[in-house]
Amino acid sequence: MAGLNDDPDRYAYLAEGNAKQARKRIAAKVVIRDGLGRVLLVNPTYKDYWDLPGGMVEANEPPSKGAEREILEEVGIVVTIGRVLLTVWIGPHGPWDDQILFVFDGAALTPQQLADLRVVDPEISEFGFFQPDEAARQLRPDMAERLGQALDALSEGTTTNFV
Repeated sequence: MAGLNDDPDRYAYLAEGNAKQARKRIAAKVVIRDGLGRVLLVNPTYKDYWDLPGGMVEANEPPSKGAEREILEEVGIVVTIGRVLLTVWIGPHGPWDDQILFVFDGAALTPQQLADLRVVDPEISEFGFFQPDEAARQLRPDMAERLGQALDALSEGTTTNFV
């Protein structure tokens, strides 16, 4: 923004306003498939259920880049994140503030990516590929519903929004 730093009082005013704005937690999950249409799930050591790969986006990080980073950190592969399949606002619950969840299309992995998959993150005990109905049974009920919504959006060429 040209000239923003030219007026220190205006800059201070805007910075103060920015500091008072709400900060949203952002999560980015990815629907990744193998050549048979099965969905990749990871088994976090700190959760009771399996999950879609991905995680929390860092401050000032675009959600798609956060998703790519999380995939590399969890299962050691580089993926190109596709379009957003689903966005969901999740209200405050337990100790957590609200958050916005993005679910991206991670496409079908190449044979080389499949061969390179490995558990990298100590917070992940294992990974596996599951048919969508089987994946839904491994997931927490709300995540199973979100997977179904994301797969519907994938097949319909749409994006589903609950924000």
